[in-house]
Amino acid sequence: MAQNAHIQLKDLSKSYKEGDKSRSVLDELNLSVDEGEMIVLLGRSGSGKSTLLNLVSGIDKPDFGEVNIGGTDISDMNEKDRTLFRRKHIGFVFQSFNLIPTLTALENVLLPLKLKGESNEGITDKAQQYLDQVELGDRGDSYPDRLSGGEQQRVAIARALAHEPMLILADEPTGNLDYETGRTILDMLNNLVRKNGRTMIIATHDRDICQIADRVVELKGGQLHKVEHSAAVE
Repeated sequence: MAQNAHIQLKDLSKSYKEGDKSRSVLDELNLSVDEGEMIVLLGRSGSGKSTLLNLVSGIDKPDFGEVNIGGTDISDMNEKDRTLFRRKHIGFVFQSFNLIPTLTALENVLLPLKLKGESNEGITDKAQQYLDQVELGDRGDSYPDRLSGGEQQRVAIARALAHEPMLILADEPTGNLDYETGRTILDMLNNLVRKNGRTMIIATHDRDICQIADRVVELKGGQLHKVEHSAAVE
């Protein structure tokens, strides 16, 4: 494992109780991710992709192992400290968009800036700039239910980038979109993440997404396996 990697997952293990039995999901998993690298994480439903993202984000804790992000081992933190770390340093793009329905598009993008504790001075302009980057600069006053699925996901991308996190996690970001809209969202996500120099892990079963990856890994049997690009997109 590279000692200077931006993200390091070391010997991660996680299991869950099912009745009186224990089901192992991750088994001493290891991964190193360089700063600015885009990783696509493949895996069938139930393989543990979401579990892995939850551990990387600090939503959950591993049974054993280390989650080191930018030099900080979040697996040693308590829940409150993991939450504060997540607010400052991690952005999310979800399959179901997860926009807050009572907030406008602009207010949804503003939210992570406020949670991060940024000064109120200039943050509205900053949020507006990110809406402009996803080509929704004129829809800031619209509520999520007035936006199409593709537009909602574009707002979610702006929200994930606005507070300038060191890591972006995407869980099936095109899963609720039709093919053409999904490809548009994918191109936009790729371009903006690259432009802003962010590190990103995308969990998906959609092999088309592998085309934008620097590296593709597949989660099988609780372990990560390298996948060659040519095989990933076949």
